Amino acid sequence: MITEIQEILGQLDKPFTGEELFDHLPDIVFFIKNTKGQYLVVNNTLVQRCGAHSKSDLLGRLPGEVLRPPLAQSFEDQDRKVLETGQPLVGQLELHFYATRDVGWCLTSKLPLRSRTGEVVGLVGVSQDLRLPDLSTDEYQHVIAAINFAEANLHDPPSVADLADIAEMSPYQLDRRMRRVFGLTTGQWLLKLRIDLAQRRLRTSDESISSIAMQAGYSDQSAFTRQFRRATGMSPRDYRNARRG
Repeated sequence: MITEIQEILGQLDKPFTGEELFDHLPDIVFFIKNTKGQYLVVNNTLVQRCGAHSKSDLLGRLPGEVLRPPLAQSFEDQDRKVLETGQPLVGQLELHFYATRDVGWCLTSKLPLRSRTGEVVGLVGVSQDLRLPDLSTDEYQHVIAAINFAEANLHDPPSVADLADIAEMSPYQLDRRMRRVFGLTTGQWLLKLRIDLAQRRLRTSDESISSIAMQAGYSDQSAFTRQFRRATGMSPRDYRNARRG
């Protein structure tokens, strides 16, 4: 099978990168980068979200040259880790900020590209938008009690095991249903819920960061800052300033 694939790819007029395919998927950002972290291949979705006019505006550039500094730095740090360690980044839940000032949650994965000798020669990555859940499905009805409990108790967030008990199913079964409804594991959904609350309060209130951290279920402000930075690419203070600027 591998030989057959190699034969097909060898007959192509130009190397197959998937670029044209991903151009038709508006909810997915796709890119290939070299070992410097510069864009070699991008799809139209990435061009639009950077506020650029064409793909050529991105090619050969680093994220820091086409995106806002806090988020760009987060992307460059991710790239550097994948390129230096050769370890993939899979299913990273992130809040992305677009040139339109809109925000959206994505699941990001990045994989190292290797030469025949095993050397890392670049990386390929995708960021897929989270879909809106269909609240009319039977799957949603099975988890609604757990969802309502979590939303009402973010100041003291329940564990996955707690939510599974409320839903009267095993943690594994709850994970499967949450994936079908939200496209996320129960743990990822809980994190999103807490960060969503925090970013809303940061954007719309003058409350202290420590107070907002408590509301989101973080008794330790430093732990809140680390988790918030991992999800958004910036500290809570930088996020507040950026969203109000």
